Amino acid sequence: MSNKPQHQHSDLDMSRYGLRVAAGLTEHNETLAPDIGERLRFAREQAMAKAREARAARPQLETAAGVIAQGSSLALGGGPGRGRWLKLASLLPLLLLIGGLLLIQHSQWYQQITAAAEVDAALLSDKLPPAAYGDPGFSEYLSDDEQQQAAPDSQQQPE
Repeated sequence: MSNKPQHQHSDLDMSRYGLRVAAGLTEHNETLAPDIGERLRFAREQAMAKAREARAARPQLETAAGVIAQGSSLALGGGPGRGRWLKLASLLPLLLLIGGLLLIQHSQWYQQITAAAEVDAALLSDKLPPAAYGDPGFSEYLSDDEQQQAAPDSQQQPE
């Protein structure tokens, strides 16, 4: 459902109601006191002036909505053949974003490879064979060795 038919329907109902009220006032105008009749005539003229102003403003609003509905080609001055270039130009930021993301991914991948190569180089250049690091007894030996090194350091500090 759209708002336009409901809006037209309410305008139609308002017009009918206004005509019925106007007909009733005109019919009973002769039986009313002159000052009341004069006030009603003045109120009717004011209402008609407001209605004319509202009708005069409505086509301008509809024209503006029609111009906006034309799309961006009117606002950008796009003529024949320029639409394709504008579409391609609008894709440029997207392509730059994708290129930047790919560059970041490649940089991260390169950093991971470099870090792994440094670890491998440190393991291979060490005096111990790489298989020693996988031995559970070796990790106990390292922890015992660290404790023994910590003990002489604590004895030397009080001197």
